[in-house]
Amino acid sequence: MVNQLSIYNTLSRKKELFKPLHSPRVGLYVCGPTVYGDPHLGHARPAVTFDILFRYLTHLEYKVRYVRNITDVGHLVNDADSGDDKIAKKARLEDLEPMEVVQYYLNRYHEAMDALNVLPPSIEPHASGHIIEQIQLVKDILNKGYAYESEGSVYFDVEKYNGKYHYGILSGRNIEDMLNATRELEGQEEKRNSVDFALWKKAAPEHIMRWPSPWSDGFPGWHLECTAMSKKYLGEEFDIHGGGMDLIFPHHECEIAQSMASTGKPAVQYWMHNNMITVNGQKMGKSLGNFINLEEFFTGSHSLLTQAYSPMTVRFFILQAHYRSTVDFSNDALQASEKGLARLLEAYTKLDNKDFASSETSDTDIQGLFNKAYEAMNDDLNTPIVIAQLFEAARIINSAVAGQIAVTKENISDLKRFFDLFLFELLGIKNESKAGNVSYDAFAKAVDMLLEIRMQAKQNKDWATSDKIRNELTALGFEIKDTKDGFEWKLNHPS
Repeated sequence: MVNQLSIYNTLSRKKELFKPLHSPRVGLYVCGPTVYGDPHLGHARPAVTFDILFRYLTHLEYKVRYVRNITDVGHLVNDADSGDDKIAKKARLEDLEPMEVVQYYLNRYHEAMDALNVLPPSIEPHASGHIIEQIQLVKDILNKGYAYESEGSVYFDVEKYNGKYHYGILSGRNIEDMLNATRELEGQEEKRNSVDFALWKKAAPEHIMRWPSPWSDGFPGWHLECTAMSKKYLGEEFDIHGGGMDLIFPHHECEIAQSMASTGKPAVQYWMHNNMITVNGQKMGKSLGNFINLEEFFTGSHSLLTQAYSPMTVRFFILQAHYRSTVDFSNDALQASEKGLARLLEAYTKLDNKDFASSETSDTDIQGLFNKAYEAMNDDLNTPIVIAQLFEAARIINSAVAGQIAVTKENISDLKRFFDLFLFELLGIKNESKAGNVSYDAFAKAVDMLLEIRMQAKQNKDWATSDKIRNELTALGFEIKDTKDGFEWKLNHPS
């Protein structure tokens, strides 16, 4: 049985995790982006999900080698597609070299990941840079008798493989059902069975991206790259393989088959898959007009968006749902995430308030927050429960500031440590209560100074100056409230 998804009991055992393989070293391989278009919300979810895993395993003092591949060749729609892959097609349309297309969109992807505070992987290999390893893998599978050459292409013999192993072990599919449900498709006459998949494709004369091989000038199949690169950098057996749930079949199923056929043993100990992001209940798609790239989120330039959303709002939105559950985008949901994150950051800033009252005794159990948050992380990275504990910490802070509960100086220090660890280090939220490189204290003093000028203007009945300050601060996202003692303010839309 394949160990799919949940790592509940393994993480909760901490140092016993992955002991059968490489503990305390962990090999993590995640299917990265195909770089032929702007990064979108579908790219953000796996990146953030496995960033959390990377951060947490590192926090538990595992030595993690995190490999996230870049698909820049061989990404055809299916085996019947004999034309260029998507990158080569775009290169031809725009009169560019394919690697110009790759580099442009890879730069865009990296910029978006930096904005989302996604840590870079240990290694980021390109499929096009590992053609030699992929050709060797095809040779190994051929030598073991689980592939065949046909008219310059090489196909994996799924039916023969299934005679010894189980093709469908990850997705729960049955080969007989697949054979009965799949009709022969035009352009696949080279294959013995419709379920066979390409390991190497002979390139048509007009195909741009091509390499010499023992079988033809051609290019590797899509599934081959991850098996070859994970083996190169993590060995024949490694710990965790991750990606989006849409990759379970056929991509990850084919990876399992390739590894078993070439080495006789499964490569992956644990499979983890994040679920999809939908828009108003529908899967994102350009044909549906609901495809939103990340830059459009950050600038608010898409017609479905009512405003711009900061990268941290998008990250927080993703983390408010468990990685294995579907997340449905809506402006209401993102606005709720924006307000929720602002509440947490506002509470955190109060911990530095010199007027924060403390006592010798305490009404709170801060250690309980740590325990529940750790339990949630150990329970298959349950980030929504971690966030719930952060909101409970914010409630304690606000109640203490209001004089409703007693906290000690040690409590205040522990609350700060709780936010620093779980909100900033493990959930990867940037503290947007900082104004660029300016400390929050200096930023807050500048706002206070403006509002004091406004109060003086009101006393002098200089309504034009008073209104101008209020209106311009409000436009920047500040909420200003006049009180009997002066004023209060908060920043609703950190930037």
